[in-house]
Amino acid sequence: MGFDKSTVSRVIDRVTDSLVARKDDFISWPNNQWKNVVRAGFYEKAGFPNVVGCIDWTHIGITGPSIDEPAFVNRKGFHSINVQAIYDNEGKFTNISAIWPSSAHDSHVFRTSALGQALEGYQGIGQGVLLGDSGYPCRQFLLTPYRQSVAGRGQARFSRRHCSTRSTIERTFGIWKKRFHILGSEIRMKPDKACRIIIACGILHKIAIMRNEPEVEEEQLIDNQPQMPPYNGSQDGKGTRDHFATTFFA
Repeated sequence: MGFDKSTVSRVIDRVTDSLVARKDDFISWPNNQWKNVVRAGFYEKAGFPNVVGCIDWTHIGITGPSIDEPAFVNRKGFHSINVQAIYDNEGKFTNISAIWPSSAHDSHVFRTSALGQALEGYQGIGQGVLLGDSGYPCRQFLLTPYRQSVAGRGQARFSRRHCSTRSTIERTFGIWKKRFHILGSEIRMKPDKACRIIIACGILHKIAIMRNEPEVEEEQLIDNQPQMPPYNGSQDGKGTRDHFATTFFA
């Protein structure tokens, strides 16, 4: 578009900072009235009562930083930010935290978050519960699945309903990353700026859902692979492997 790279960088900084400054206007914990709507929505999905949110994490790739680089290497061997999010029954974020390197454990990220500390004052299941995977500790306000279910006590059904209720979060993260491709590749910025970009994308995603913006469609896959010629040789693994090798890779 003819703009200098430094100009674009400054504009992105200003827009990002403006969005992040209004985070609480768009991403906030539901009030009591909205909690009732969320509880009803989650129960309709999988029959799990009293759920006010599901919590999970995802890794957003970044360029390896020059300071404290090993802390940003995750278990899969690439540099990333550990992003924790809570979403409601419609897939809208009600809490998001993007401040920790990938080496931070999920339970630590939650425990040190503002919401995690606020929930320490939890006053009973009437307030609703969160559902999380086994990477989190099971608390009275955060329920995790049973590692091994005891027959006849409803534990197996609990875990199945728990899994079904939480299953949409992977789709939520997938839709978010498709809408903002930078989240699914690598943010080539320093960690503090990358974290602000992540939060800004979370806010824009929430606005998009509120405005009923269509989901970003998957890119059409073009099948350019060669035609598979008939094979009449030895019907075993080695013969088939040799056929592939001589036909496509010789």
